[in-house]
Amino acid sequence: MTRAAQTRSVYYIEEPMFGETDDRMAVRRDPSGVLVCTPHILHGLSADESQARTAKLLQELVRNEGLTEYVLWVYTPMELPITAGLTPSLTIYDCMDELANFRFAPPELLTREAELFRRADLVFTGGYRLWEAKRHKHPRVFPFPSSVDVPHFARARTVKAEPEDQAGLPGPRLGFYGVLDERFDAPLMSELAERRPDWTFVLLGPVVKVSREELPQASNVHYLGQKCYADLPGYLSGWDVALLPFARNDATEFISPTKTPEYLAAGVPVVSTAIHDVVRPYGEAKLLEIAHDAQGFEQAIQKLLDARGTPQAAELQGRADAHLSQLSWDRTWQDMENRMAEAAAERTTLVVEAADD
Repeated sequence: MTRAAQTRSVYYIEEPMFGETDDRMAVRRDPSGVLVCTPHILHGLSADESQARTAKLLQELVRNEGLTEYVLWVYTPMELPITAGLTPSLTIYDCMDELANFRFAPPELLTREAELFRRADLVFTGGYRLWEAKRHKHPRVFPFPSSVDVPHFARARTVKAEPEDQAGLPGPRLGFYGVLDERFDAPLMSELAERRPDWTFVLLGPVVKVSREELPQASNVHYLGQKCYADLPGYLSGWDVALLPFARNDATEFISPTKTPEYLAAGVPVVSTAIHDVVRPYGEAKLLEIAHDAQGFEQAIQKLLDARGTPQAAELQGRADAHLSQLSWDRTWQDMENRMAEAAAERTTLVVEAADD
């Protein structure tokens, strides 16, 4: 969105805030240029009524902003009802994950996704495994696996002072950041922490859909909470190894973790479970270690710890940097824009042909 905002107006519609006040749409401009739009809806209504009211606010926003030609970009099918009454020149379904496989997924999600496939001019998927699953459901499906802002995360290699809540933790430090939910392999992490009480595990991120009791409780596991994007390089600077301890279940079958290239850009070696979009390309290129259980993680981590400061570690980082040099959000956005231009041209051709008929 920040890349798109460099050449066009971008309106990002947040989830509603519910309260006692009359319905209204609050709009603020982010420093990136993205216009963040927050619907404020009267609380106590049904989900259908709340979405109907949000749809009305969105229609008013489009009218008040004078948007006569615009692209509708949809991330979740569950919010499809709020687009009622809109007439976009192009509709894009940016399918970031197989949301129907997540814990507590609403039953109507699949029905709404089917409707979104019918409406969409383009479908982008957040990875190759997801592309394989969706490519037969629409004629124009394109994979866009996670990219990375290399300069941002490379700051971790030169940070002088760590964040206060991490600086006092003993090393070696093994870290993870991300949502702690059903995708996080808590049993694996619990066993690993028990096997190596001399290692410190740093976990950053919110706890969602699972209880704290379901997560590792060992004294060498430290939960530091959710951190903002700008602060992540500071935390990465103090990690000896970064972890991707994802469970192998329905919720992780189609994920393409953005943190994979981010960890590598920070100069931190990585150990991951065998997630499809991590194994290919990162595991196959031997840019990180793949492990299948706590014992495998322990052995892979120890291997990387022993290699610190060696020519082998430098060679690994060099190959990772070479791979990352081919990735950027600028390139991702440019590729997306090219697909959008193609779809718009095709749609115009169809309209002209229909008029000729």
